[in-house]
Amino acid sequence: MSSATQILALTTRFHDILNKISQIVEKARNNKRTRRLLRSTLKDLTPLVKDINQYNQHLDQPRVEINSLIQENVACKCSSNNTLWNKCLSWFRNGSYVVDDEDSQSLTVKDVKETLYKVREILELINNENFEQKLNEDGGAPFKSPFGVPENPDFTVGLDIPFTKLKMELLKDGSSTLVLTGLGGLGKTTLATKLCWDEHVKAKFKENMIFVTFSKTPMLKIIIERLFEHCEYPVPEFQTDEDAVNKLGLLLKKVEGSPLLLVLDDVWPNSETLIEKLQFQISDFKILVTSRVAFPRFSTTCVLKPLVYEDAVILFHHYAQMEKNNSNIIDKDLVEKVVKNCKGLPLAIKVTATSLRNRPYDFWRKMGKELSQGHSILDSNTELLTLLQKILDVLEDNLILKECFKDLALFPEDHRIPVVALIYMWTELYELDDNGIEAMEIIDKLSSMNLAHVSITRKNASDADDYNYNNHFISLHDLVRDLGIYESTKEPIEQRKRVIIDMNENKREWCIREKQQGLMIRILSKFLTLCGKHNHQQLNARILSVSTDDSYASNWSQIQTAQTEVLILNLHTKQYLFPESMEKMSKLKVLIITNYGFHPSELNNFEILDSLQSLTRIRLERISVPTFGTLKNLKKLSLYMCNTSLAFEKDNILISDAFPNLEELNIDYCKDLVELPNAVCDIIPLKKLSVTNCHKLSALPQDIGKLENLELLRLSSCTDLEEIPNSIGKLSNLRHLDISNCISLSSLPEEFGNLCNLRNLYMSSCASCELPFSVVNLLNLKVLTCDEETAASWEAFQPMLPNMKIEVPHVDVNLNWLH
Repeated sequence: MSSATQILALTTRFHDILNKISQIVEKARNNKRTRRLLRSTLKDLTPLVKDINQYNQHLDQPRVEINSLIQENVACKCSSNNTLWNKCLSWFRNGSYVVDDEDSQSLTVKDVKETLYKVREILELINNENFEQKLNEDGGAPFKSPFGVPENPDFTVGLDIPFTKLKMELLKDGSSTLVLTGLGGLGKTTLATKLCWDEHVKAKFKENMIFVTFSKTPMLKIIIERLFEHCEYPVPEFQTDEDAVNKLGLLLKKVEGSPLLLVLDDVWPNSETLIEKLQFQISDFKILVTSRVAFPRFSTTCVLKPLVYEDAVILFHHYAQMEKNNSNIIDKDLVEKVVKNCKGLPLAIKVTATSLRNRPYDFWRKMGKELSQGHSILDSNTELLTLLQKILDVLEDNLILKECFKDLALFPEDHRIPVVALIYMWTELYELDDNGIEAMEIIDKLSSMNLAHVSITRKNASDADDYNYNNHFISLHDLVRDLGIYESTKEPIEQRKRVIIDMNENKREWCIREKQQGLMIRILSKFLTLCGKHNHQQLNARILSVSTDDSYASNWSQIQTAQTEVLILNLHTKQYLFPESMEKMSKLKVLIITNYGFHPSELNNFEILDSLQSLTRIRLERISVPTFGTLKNLKKLSLYMCNTSLAFEKDNILISDAFPNLEELNIDYCKDLVELPNAVCDIIPLKKLSVTNCHKLSALPQDIGKLENLELLRLSSCTDLEEIPNSIGKLSNLRHLDISNCISLSSLPEEFGNLCNLRNLYMSSCASCELPFSVVNLLNLKVLTCDEETAASWEAFQPMLPNMKIEVPHVDVNLNWLH
């Protein structure tokens, strides 16, 4: 048979199929079975088109006059108003199959890929028509039972308050998106499930409840396909996630008029957009999101907290089955010790209690002994460690964020971490911006992931404008801290970026964290060997954190840490002697010393810092600051709740020579500071001078005008400050001035009006402060922040200061700093 004859035969087959399609299309409008048959028939065209194309490639000019036959068949078999068939026919005739009408009306297959694409479009069109018609034909609610709701939890404790709060929100009229967030393992899924089984919630939403798990990489199309299948509707072939969402919207509209609850469980970061797509305009439509992340786009409705001790004990008894297993022999104090070390985390309590169930008393006693020695509950429970490590999965896609999280574990447990200390560290370690904005973004992300909690002990109006974070602190759950430590101990000790050394009398020996089957072990001899006592190896850690008390104040002097860039000293001692080995820390850039005792700790051998040429940042807290030596490259110095009487006393050296490159000096809550030494005014590079909450400070240096580079002067809450020197008018670069709560300040000097570049002035609680007429020269003053009484004293000058805006913020009284 010739090629032309073969093509003619194929074309005849094509003609027969078109006849068949035309007959089916006529019936397809009202018959579901024929629609399925049409879809099947169109799919059968694919091999035929391929055959025609294959033969076409073997002919020089294949011309078979079949177009008239197709047209004749179509005219006979198709009604003129059948738009679906007309569209199908136009695709077959428009360039893909029929070409060259003028020449020979021949059929040619131009592009198999294009042909298949057109067939796919036909199928999609038919599928859409079928889908919408199916929805329109069924007027009833599609849900026969709640979808995907887990089994009702048999036992819960400590969830009553958040349960009641969320239940009230769900029972309210109207549509809303609720967010339930908290640390992993606190019981968010349990609480959401319990809500779905509540009788009042079930009475409102009935069968219209959908419970789906989002997870890290939500397969939106698969989730929606399961919903269609559950509702007993044909599952459409979704082209994109957006197509799937649109069709889900049509499906959900079928229940409009009846309340609908959609629970999105375990939603990960960066899924806000998907949640927004699911916010359909349906009356009384509630979305409940559970996530380890507090999404900023949605108002957080409820934050789960760890269990209080009494609830933790009840939960522990339940899973340990102590009433059933003759557990009365277990010492009550031993149970208390185990429960307290679970830190109120339900997941930790459940796994630990289950692991102790039916165990002999000796096993309990061994665990109690380990906990008494400072071990973490994770050290003896590999299963719990594995489960809790999933909490950190949210950090996997951001390496800097994960590194910063691990840095939080460098500070002692149960103590707040000063944000300024973190800014100092991260600016040097990760090359973040110097004003702390990027560091705060990282802290906010960790907070939104419930890995850290940010607290602001005192809000000052000026903080936002000059990036002051002296009153910002963060805290983290103890088990989260243990996870951070574990993450830092995966490498051999000589290769780690961080090393934590804990030396105190309670632990009787040095303790470092070592990864060995998940255990923390005490290895003084091995550690000293690694650190160079025997073989002179050095630690390569960039960060060294040392906690010590009076018993071991300087015993880490044998450690060789030439690569250390950040040193954190956590003291529980009245006096501390810097070890001589610090002289070899040639790369040390940041020194953070915090005393956790009630009385300030005295530092000795402080002059050893003079040899550290790379040291640029120092923060001291609760320290009796000794006389500083010469810190030539120091740029930032922060003194918090320190005794400063000796700090700036110099016998043989000028302060300007001691700090020749100091750009920022912060003195906060230093109760013994009566007068700032005049020699401070010789530090010409100084750009920021902050002396706040120093209630005994009565006077500023008369030569303060010599600080020609000063851009910020903060004196807030210096309640005994009586006057500001006339020389302040020489500060031509001063942009921000904060004298809020300087209640003893009776007047401003006449030279005050010479502050030509002053942009922001903060004067809350300064109503008794007399203003000089020269303030009319403050033409660049943009914002005056004050209370209503102080604002009244500026009203007479406001017409002459057209650029000035007066703001009266809400007063937030917060005494958390007392803790």
